[in-house]
Amino acid sequence: MSSNELAREALPQKIKKKVKRALGPWGVFFEGFIRHPVMVGSIIPSSRFTISRMLAPVKWDECKLFVEYGPGIGTFCQPVLDRLGRDGRLIVIDTNEQFIDYLRKTFTDSRFTAVLGSAADVEDIVRAHGHEHADYVLSGLPFSTLPAGVGPAIAEATHRVLRPGGAFLVYQFSTRARDYMARHFKRIDKDFVPLNVLPCFLFWGWKTDADD
Repeated sequence: MSSNELAREALPQKIKKKVKRALGPWGVFFEGFIRHPVMVGSIIPSSRFTISRMLAPVKWDECKLFVEYGPGIGTFCQPVLDRLGRDGRLIVIDTNEQFIDYLRKTFTDSRFTAVLGSAADVEDIVRAHGHEHADYVLSGLPFSTLPAGVGPAIAEATHRVLRPGGAFLVYQFSTRARDYMARHFKRIDKDFVPLNVLPCFLFWGWKTDADD
């Protein structure tokens, strides 16, 4: 390959890096979506309206461990940390190494831990970090586009890892997640947030003694 051809090939990479730096966190999120659209699900992070409504039912004074699946660039992370008690912990789980690297560099709070792994392995991850159960689990994973069997496995593992009285908090652009949740959670509250890109459904699956 000639020097001119090498220069032409390198030019798009230089442009890409400049655009990514200019966009900041949005650039990281956009690149993550382009590389893994099935796992990220949205090209735009959640709005403040979605964040506020999703977290509203959480009893923060009773929360010692909050877990999040698919944190992306951490749109929910700081709002959770702002509400979490001093002795609380936030564990986020993502299969996207780029997002995990970004989060580890961005959030230096000692209560925060970013794990590269699958949400289906949440029980092992929680135990590996010294906990028996989670109080709340939040997920923005796109259940409607996950590989076959992954969504049901995540819903089942989440129900097992939650303590009685805890909840599985889910925000989605479709209602597919609720179908998976209903197999394990007897009580599921729901809402809808139009002020989001795209408008999204919110679900809270509460673990009760009546659950199977």
